Parts: sequence; C-alpha cells; structure tokens
Amino acid sequence: MHTSMLLKIRPLKTLAALLLGAALSLSAQAAYPDKPIRWIVPFPPGGAMDSIARTLGEQLSRKFGQPVVVENKSGAGGNVGVDLVAKAPADGYTMVITSIGMVTNRHLYAKLNYDPMKDFAPVSQLAVVPNMLVVNPSKVKARNLRDLIAEAKAKPGKMTYASAGNGTSIHLAGELFTAMTGTDIQHIPYRGSGPAVTDLLGGQVDMMWDSVASARPYVQAGKLVALAVSTAKRSSAMAEVSTAAEAGVVGYELVPWFGVFMPAATPKEVVRTMNAALIEAMKLTEVKARFFVLGAEPIGNSPEAFAAALMAEDVKWEKLIRARNIRSD
Repeated sequence: MHTSMLLKIRPLKTLAALLLGAALSLSAQAAYPDKPIRWIVPFPPGGAMDSIARTLGEQLSRKFGQPVVVENKSGAGGNVGVDLVAKAPADGYTMVITSIGMVTNRHLYAKLNYDPMKDFAPVSQLAVVPNMLVVNPSKVKARNLRDLIAEAKAKPGKMTYASAGNGTSIHLAGELFTAMTGTDIQHIPYRGSGPAVTDLLGGQVDMMWDSVASARPYVQAGKLVALAVSTAKRSSAMAEVSTAAEAGVVGYELVPWFGVFMPAATPKEVVRTMNAALIEAMKLTEVKARFFVLGAEPIGNSPEAFAAALMAEDVKWEKLIRARNIRSD
C-alpha cells in the first residue's frame, strides 16, 4: 500500500478508537448503577440515621432496579463505618450516611485513620433532626429559657445536663448553650441517648438537648417540659416550641444533620446521579410522612452546597471544641 494511503488510514483508526472509547465510557456512565449498592450506617440499627437510610434505600432500589443494601458497621463513635467507606473503591457502589461527626471528629480525636475533609465526596445533606432542650419538671422550676438561664446563674455548677456521650451533637448543643449564656451547668455524659433519657426522667439529671424524635413522646405525656429547639427554624414536629434564638439566646444554632458521602475519587457524574435520586426520593409523600414521624426536616442540596456547609461548620465547631477543651470518650 502506498505510504500516503497509510498515513491517511492511521489517523482514521486512531479517531475510530477514540470514538469507541468515548462511547463505551458514556455507556458505562449511563448504566450506573448496574449492581447492588452498599449503604453503610456507622451506628447500630434503630436510630434516626438508620431509619432515614432504610427509608431512602427502599426508594433508590425501586428507582435504579438494583438492591441498595443497608449495612450497620458501628464502633468508635461512627469512625469504623466511615473509615470503611473512605477506603472503598471509588466507583459509586459504596456510600455512607453520617452526621455532624464528619466535621467534629477530626477535632475530637487525637488520631483518625481517615481525613474527613479530603477522603470523601459530599453527595447531599438529607435531613435535620433538631435537638430540643427538655427539663425534668420536678427538678427544674423554669418553664421558659430565660428563667432557666436565671436559675442556672443563681446556682452555678449545681445544675446538670445529660448527653449521649462526649462530642455528640447533644453534648455540643449543651456546650454551645452554656458558652453563649455564660452559665455553669455540669455535663454528665452517657453511652447513648437511651440511658441519658432514663436518668433525666428519673431525676438524676436536670436537663438534656435530646433529639425531637426521642423527647417528643415524653413532652406530650407531661413527663418532660420542652423549652427550645436547637435549629434556626422551628421543628414542624414540635411547632409550638420556640427556637433558642427566639427564646432569648440570639444567634444560637446547632443543626444535627444527616448526609451522604462517597469516596473522594468517585466520578462526578456518579455523585450527581445519586444526588438527583436522593432529592427525588425525599419529595415523595410516603418519605415525607416517614420523616415527620422521625422529627426529620428534609434538606436535599447539591454536592457543592453541601461541601460549602461542611467548611463553614468545620470553622465553627473547631473554635468551640478548642475553647471548651472537649474530647471524645
């Protein structure tokens, strides 16, 4: 064959190979997902985080036509499950639901096996389950936040608040409250919300910033009195309870959110596919109804908005954790 003909054929072959590769790549992207997805919950079954994952996982399975398998991998304050996902293949088939700990843990633990800010691709914030300040009415005289602050200042170091453990959102809500109000209220950490609520009901502690979902039945039964919620907006599940800012602590805000992450190198197209599917699921009537039962307020934001929120929270909580010398259990 003539040399000039060969020179013409070779570029054509190269172009054909490039086009075939691009077509295969697009086909692979369009096919996502084509196998089961693992959704890691880094805490035991039964909590709000687990319920949210299972509710949305069911809808994702229907949409994708592939199983979304929720796996509970608890331990070390959620770090075991989160670390598992950090080291998983970045192909979109392993993701984790976690909480404010993704921001705070790197300031609470002396050493982590992963970097929360570098080893993950934020997919979407899913929901907020506000914390609610509740008091035992037989132990605390106050029936509003201003009176509680006055009561605490009248007997510094004598009143107590329970938490689900050092560094949890319940603990941070209490630390933020005492810091912003200049009160001296003793922190009593427990290993989980359940034991803390039990002692609050029994009068061993005075108050607690418990989740709306957990505290609501006791408030409705008259066993606890609700004074405020931790978020900037009122909870739809307890709309009669004012925010802490409305009740007198201007600027107070703690947002106990739940969000989804994938390994950092996951293709952006895959992240966006999952983001869109999650947001679509949260608009469904049955999902909204389930979230209401959990006291959860749907969010659903873009990966970029989620990443920006994480950066802002990192600055806020690093400052508080250092100032108050908070450490993990």
